[in-house]
Amino acid sequence: MSKKQSKKEKEIPEVEEQIADTQVEERSVEDQLKEDLAKEKDKFMRLFAEFENYKRRTAKERIDLFKTASQDVMVSLLPVLDDFDRAYIEISKTKEKDLLKGVELINSKLRDTLKNKGLELVEVKQGDVFNADDHEAITQIPAPSDDLKGKIIDVVEKGYKLGDKVIRFPKVVIGQ
Repeated sequence: MSKKQSKKEKEIPEVEEQIADTQVEERSVEDQLKEDLAKEKDKFMRLFAEFENYKRRTAKERIDLFKTASQDVMVSLLPVLDDFDRAYIEISKTKEKDLLKGVELINSKLRDTLKNKGLELVEVKQGDVFNADDHEAITQIPAPSDDLKGKIIDVVEKGYKLGDKVIRFPKVVIGQ
């Protein structure tokens, strides 16, 4: 029996080693699977975040496009607005008040329609400080007084913006 026992005793450590190796392999496979799953989750989360950013960016671009889609039409109508202003000034010099009321009515309808579409007048007054970022200087003349040096003396052409974007800068004369 001692031979049988010694043989069995030798086999037990070998079996235990095999079991331990199998457990190690199972753990390493399990660890590998967990690691792969974590990598895939990370890839998925990054892809999802990238897609969400893409959706936000395209939605913002679409909104901006709708805001400025009418820009070409608005820019082509600006000379018509200027002509209305000149016509109003000339007609107001005459005694025909009915003609003046008709021009006022058409002018106000056109301006209200354009305002509803996002067109706004850039407010510029005589005496405002000249800023090259906000105004377009077409000429300089000697200032009538010292307090008008570097300031706007006259507004030659009105400026307009569509939403937040300036589509025509006001053309001004500044004092030297």
